[in-house]
Amino acid sequence: MTIQNVSSFAKGAWVAPGSGARNIASAITGDVIATAGNDALDVQGMLAYARDVGGPALRKMTFHDRARMLKALALHLRDHRDALYQLSFETGATQADHLIDIDGGIGTMMVFASKGRKEMPDAQIYVDGEIEQLSRNGTFLGQHICTPLQGVAVHINAFNFPVWGMLEKLAPTLLAGVPAIVKPAASSCYVTELAVRIMAESNILPDGAFQLVSGGLGDMLDHLTCQDAVAFTGSANTALKLRSNPLILGNSVRFTAEADSLNCSILGPDALPGTPEFDLFTKEVSREMTTKAGQKCTAIRRIITPEGVTEAVIDALSARLDKTVIGDPRLETTRMGALVSAGQKRDVLEKAAHLATEATRVYGDPDDFVVQGADPDKGAFVPPMLFFCETPDTATAVHVTEAFGPVSTIMGYRDLDHAIALANRGQGSLVASVITHNTKVARDVALGAGAFHGRLYFNNRDSMGESTGHGSPLPHMVHGGPGRAGGGEELGGIRAVKHFMQRTAIQGSPDILTGVTGQWVAGAAETSAGAHPFTRKFGELAVGETLNSAPRTVTLDDIEHFATFTGDTFYAHMDDAAAKRNPFFPGRVAHGYLLLSFAAGLFVEPNEGPVLANTGLDALRFMKPVSAGDAIKVRLTVKKKTKRNDEYGEVRWHVTLTNQDDEQVAEYELLTMVAF
Repeated sequence: MTIQNVSSFAKGAWVAPGSGARNIASAITGDVIATAGNDALDVQGMLAYARDVGGPALRKMTFHDRARMLKALALHLRDHRDALYQLSFETGATQADHLIDIDGGIGTMMVFASKGRKEMPDAQIYVDGEIEQLSRNGTFLGQHICTPLQGVAVHINAFNFPVWGMLEKLAPTLLAGVPAIVKPAASSCYVTELAVRIMAESNILPDGAFQLVSGGLGDMLDHLTCQDAVAFTGSANTALKLRSNPLILGNSVRFTAEADSLNCSILGPDALPGTPEFDLFTKEVSREMTTKAGQKCTAIRRIITPEGVTEAVIDALSARLDKTVIGDPRLETTRMGALVSAGQKRDVLEKAAHLATEATRVYGDPDDFVVQGADPDKGAFVPPMLFFCETPDTATAVHVTEAFGPVSTIMGYRDLDHAIALANRGQGSLVASVITHNTKVARDVALGAGAFHGRLYFNNRDSMGESTGHGSPLPHMVHGGPGRAGGGEELGGIRAVKHFMQRTAIQGSPDILTGVTGQWVAGAAETSAGAHPFTRKFGELAVGETLNSAPRTVTLDDIEHFATFTGDTFYAHMDDAAAKRNPFFPGRVAHGYLLLSFAAGLFVEPNEGPVLANTGLDALRFMKPVSAGDAIKVRLTVKKKTKRNDEYGEVRWHVTLTNQDDEQVAEYELLTMVAF
């Protein structure tokens, strides 16, 4: 058998294993299949290369440029995923596991690419939140912005997801405009190295945007600054050791950890045997115990059920686990493969033995189980093991010891408050699931357990057909948790991107804020090109370009016609006496939507032109009522431009309606698609 030399990718070149390299064995056979590590790796040079080459190249790009880059990279990886599948079998993962790791990682990158285009500007500065008025007349304003850190993000990943673990951190980092150095766990780094080779050979990313350390980091963390960040996934003990580095503490280096988690699943008091929820619960638990051989940070470690149905749950789970075929993951019949290494097998068995000091094993015997197509003594195989803890209130190990494999403990609760208390005994978890059809149960758990969990997953007969599962972190939602789970928040859409950016409060005049953000701010200079802005193409329009309309007088006939035509005969428009009794109105007033319609009539250019469609209206506010006899006029200003493709872009217009006394009566933002 050829032993793979797992190289590092440093300063744009591949560096083979050297001094300090260690052997890596197949999870299936126990044979050495790879070697990785090089103590002579120039880690300071890698940091400099990322900061001096990768960072400037990424920061020159806009968020949309980076989003397009991520999409191209994800599609390229998808075209080469078969090679990743084949190599990943050696980690003990099945084909179903590959779909979570490899396809899941690619899908995560695609989501960030999409969010980058839809939710971030085609610019280099991200505007965070609304304008804050800091002065009476609006000449001095405040705005929060986010800009990329000018350092490097060091990603330290766990062994269980060699592809997803890398891509779920890499996608928001690159989208933020920050280069990354990736350090995978040694036991599965050969899969990560192949993924990095595929990415490097694509030439999609700029030089220095990402590097790979296959082996130890050396003293890299001793050279980080306030512009750098560390994102870690692994054990709580390792996280504590890393984040306690004096230089990381002294330089306030951002440190995000996703660590140990005694996740639980609660069977609601309404989910009795015979209900769809009961069957769903046992299905979810058995799946979470066996997927990736239980090597998931989100796997269910504690099964919390009503005391009266605990025995029924044990029977139902045992019946499902009986159908789990353990074996060589390359076999189509295999449903659960091996743990990642012999060392991991020893650790799981030791932790299971510790759990057995205060819980009884009711399913699975590590000394007597069948493995198909492989030798259970040579490979890192263990069976699913289910424990029952009769005294969860006085027990300790079941709430603090995580056997990172197909091991879970069931315990009973007296009432929902007791169930919540048991869930919180985990002292901070990534996720808790609650299977219930009772909305009050869901609310009570959210209020009682939310503070101890990064995610609460509710499922029942209504959502089970489309739900993604207890153990599936999604890029749209926060992945992390308080306390023992690390205290971090990975993923979560654009929230994850902000981890690698600095939020800065800028203060100044409307013109200054407009100049910095590239978005027009009320009170800033306005320009006119002479021609109607709706006759001008996307590239010809300038931020701040403004149209001021002629006035239009609103008549009583207008109000009555609009009421009759639309059916909106609300008393404030039709009954003068009733309207006067309302403290907000002087008498009969015009409909708000009538004013919007008149506004459109005042600023629209009717002829065919570059404006393709009106796609929305945001932030509508009515400030002052308009009565019959009042005259309204419109100010239409280009607030923001966002390119969507090579044919058209989105123009966001700031629209203000004023009356004959120049008092503002309404304000909103209009969205249009405009051709190039």
